[in-house]
Amino acid sequence: MTDAQGRVRGLPAARKALLAGWRLTSLRLRLVLVFALVALTAAVSASGIAYWLNREAVLTRAQDAALKDFRQQMQTRAGALRASPSQEELQIAAGQMASSSQRYSVLLVAEKKGGGRIVGYSDLDAFTLAKVPGALQKAVTKRQPVTSGNKSAYHLYWQRTSEHGTPYLVGGAKVIGGGPTGYMLKSLEPEAKDLSSLGWSLAIATALALIGSALLAQAAATTVLKPVHRLGVAARRLGEGKLDTRLRVSGTDELADLSRTFNRTAENLEKKVADMSAREEASRRFVADMSHELRTPLTAITAVTEVLEEELDAETGSVDPMIEPAVRLVVSETRRLNDLVENLMEVTRFDAGTARLVLDDVDIADQITACIDARAWLDAVELDAERGITVRLDPRRLDVILANLIGNALKHGGSPVKVSVRLEDAELVIDVRDHGPGIPEEVLPHVFDRFYKASASRPRSEGSGLGLSIALENAHIHGGEISAANCPQGGAVFTLRLPRDGGSPEERAETEGGAA
Repeated sequence: MTDAQGRVRGLPAARKALLAGWRLTSLRLRLVLVFALVALTAAVSASGIAYWLNREAVLTRAQDAALKDFRQQMQTRAGALRASPSQEELQIAAGQMASSSQRYSVLLVAEKKGGGRIVGYSDLDAFTLAKVPGALQKAVTKRQPVTSGNKSAYHLYWQRTSEHGTPYLVGGAKVIGGGPTGYMLKSLEPEAKDLSSLGWSLAIATALALIGSALLAQAAATTVLKPVHRLGVAARRLGEGKLDTRLRVSGTDELADLSRTFNRTAENLEKKVADMSAREEASRRFVADMSHELRTPLTAITAVTEVLEEELDAETGSVDPMIEPAVRLVVSETRRLNDLVENLMEVTRFDAGTARLVLDDVDIADQITACIDARAWLDAVELDAERGITVRLDPRRLDVILANLIGNALKHGGSPVKVSVRLEDAELVIDVRDHGPGIPEEVLPHVFDRFYKASASRPRSEGSGLGLSIALENAHIHGGEISAANCPQGGAVFTLRLPRDGGSPEERAETEGGAA
């Protein structure tokens, strides 16, 4: 594979890692979102308040300046007109008033002598009486009672309006003493443009604040989550059995305290596991040593019991009939003790990891027949196996498995015991079924436990309680499995599954290496 291919193949993994880091349940994403929401709320609130305050300030300033100028113009220009001015006089006064620095349009209304009214415009196209709201006209022309609190019969009134999206300020006042009524119209479009520019500026500032908060949140999340990530990696390594894993501690914050706590916990765990391993190793060594030490005297005892057994079976009858039961008990218990020592030594080899396979091509039907024949079980066992099924495995260990399973069925089940052989894909399956009462449900999970005996539901066993456990270990070393269940038709069934190609990959590699 070329380097380019390696980079191409690495892209999906990098993309998956990135997506995994930003999944919805990611703490990093949640921190960024919280930071962004807080920043957005703060920025929008600040921008809204700033815009509202500036809007009121701008409009009020423009409005106050225009109304103040209009009031002065009404006093100086409109107030200087005679009681019944002509159209031309009103027109000239309106034009003079509109030429002020505030640049607004003016409309003057006066009463004729004979009745009716005349109107003067500064800009007929821009401002007519129709553009003045009726409510404002009524308020301007309505005479107010003069009191100590209200010294003027007429007042200046104003109103903000909008036409085709353009805001305007409309104001009106009446000259006291029978003078004309004046109205002004000022466009607030420049102020609206200024406020629009302000709004865009605040929106951009809000967006920049949001982006900045996201970047700060990312940096903060990285700072916070990096120790958490290291802690997660260390916890996984600790879970994988690497008990010497420790975290580098820096700082005095809560995460540093958490790292120190993790290191103390890992150190205590390592010590306890080391102590337990040492005790377990000592226990295994004790069992192995004890088994080896027992073999020498047990060999001598076994030889003596064999002699006694021959005397018991001899026709001369040299053994006293009074001690014959005791001699037979010694013979049976010696045989049982011998089996126990052999089983303990086998268990010790499994625990120490020194058990090895000696693989060979085996005809399963012949192997099972030999196992049954060697133990004189031919009359009690029914075999259903086709000849020619060859599997690569360890014949001695298969014999141990079959002897334990069939012997267990004969002791605790009921005859006949049926042994069935079949192939399922790449597996060899052997079923050992009895016709007894079956296994109680509470016993099923423990049938392969060491030294377990279901004395409450089975007759008293003369075995050590290690047979099924050793059978299971022998299946495991082949890369197989044994399961126990009850048949719907009655009786218990033990199912042995072994790979056809023989043993685990490690065992096969060692066997092939040794053969080479």
